[in-house]
Amino acid sequence: MALFEKLQERQQANEPIRVALIGAGKFGSMFLAQAPTTPGLHVAVIADLDPPRVQSSLKRIGWPAEAHGASTIAQAFSERRTLVTDDVEVVFTTAAIDVVIECTGHVIAGVDHALRAFDAGKHVVMVTVEADAVVGPLLAKQAAQAGVVYSLANGDQPALICELVDLLRTVGFTVTCAGKGTKYLPAYHESTPDTVWGHYGFTGQQVASGDYNAQMFNSFLDGTKSAIEMAAVANATGLIPQSDGLRFPPSSVDELAQVCRPQAHGGVLGRSGTVEVVSSLYRDGAAVPRDLRWGVYVTFESDNDYVQRCFSEYGVVTDDSGRYAALYRPTHFIGLELGLSVAHAALRNEATGTAAQFNADVAAVAKRDLAAGELLDGEGGYTVYGQLVPAAVSLETGFLPLGLAAGVRLRRPVAAKRPVKWSDIDPPQSSRALELRRRMEREFDQGSL
Repeated sequence: MALFEKLQERQQANEPIRVALIGAGKFGSMFLAQAPTTPGLHVAVIADLDPPRVQSSLKRIGWPAEAHGASTIAQAFSERRTLVTDDVEVVFTTAAIDVVIECTGHVIAGVDHALRAFDAGKHVVMVTVEADAVVGPLLAKQAAQAGVVYSLANGDQPALICELVDLLRTVGFTVTCAGKGTKYLPAYHESTPDTVWGHYGFTGQQVASGDYNAQMFNSFLDGTKSAIEMAAVANATGLIPQSDGLRFPPSSVDELAQVCRPQAHGGVLGRSGTVEVVSSLYRDGAAVPRDLRWGVYVTFESDNDYVQRCFSEYGVVTDDSGRYAALYRPTHFIGLELGLSVAHAALRNEATGTAAQFNADVAAVAKRDLAAGELLDGEGGYTVYGQLVPAAVSLETGFLPLGLAAGVRLRRPVAAKRPVKWSDIDPPQSSRALELRRRMEREFDQGSL
């Protein structure tokens, strides 16, 4: 039975999927905009540190005041309304919540919320992909032990890439490369929250609308988010990062199969079975025609002459040899399609992508010369950006994970464009995320992960 039919059944039986959303920023607001039109779905709780901001956001996206006016969780259930609260405890202590959407964007909080949800027997859709990049394989392991689903978030690009990879592998193709598009120039690695809006060309009026967070948007620009998302894809699909991480080659959708193939066959890849992000800009800043800035793709191959002839007959985009082909989706809907992950978890007990191994990591790299005593400010900030590296290399070299690089102090200087190592920082404050990361590193070294 189709998911939509299953949702309709739940609607008719007055047994909706009961959802708790933690963190109602841009992604969460986009999900909430669609939730009222999704049958069989009830957002029972929105937990956020700033309830007045949430109320303002709900008004902006079109929710009537009576829809979110519940004063208790019992009222939210009985009247099919939503409780907006700054008390996250209600999410974990309310047995009737089926699915928790972790949408804070904060690694330490995200890991803690996921673990608490598992303990309470609740499925987790992890929008905070930063947490997945740090400890996703162990979160998936913990969820399985608890008998619940841990899932990447549909609408976010990693889950959509995983879907394409699974499709192609299921019908017998060999995946060459998987990834997404973005706006990239090498100079963007040095971007800070002070310079980000100029690079995007956003007006002051747009920024003042309430949906724009400078540090978050800067993470997309400086290459950090690309590294994080490709780490999530690699760990969920078994693909292996290239030895030098991401190269961000310019490519149009028509050139994907030509560009994203191994160097031995005329492409840019250091290996087959990897991840890569393509740029919508040439290195001189000129726009790539028919770019994939908002989309996702997979390149794949077949050495079967008949299959290659079928590619040609049915308009499949291939390289000049006909051996490598590309499948792409030009856009993604962010939180607008997040409900698919919720439905998969609650109705089919399935994830829309989940970390299965530790293949990739994201190292914190200095944006400029950093002095001893400086405080690192993490993703999208002024001090470091994220670089994708093979997990084995990261652990062997002792790189500091980008997701744990906020609020830690340097004990020695680090030169610009050099990775920060664990040995370069003072011992970080204890957290469940740090404990889980250290455990994951040990299990990887022991060959048990």
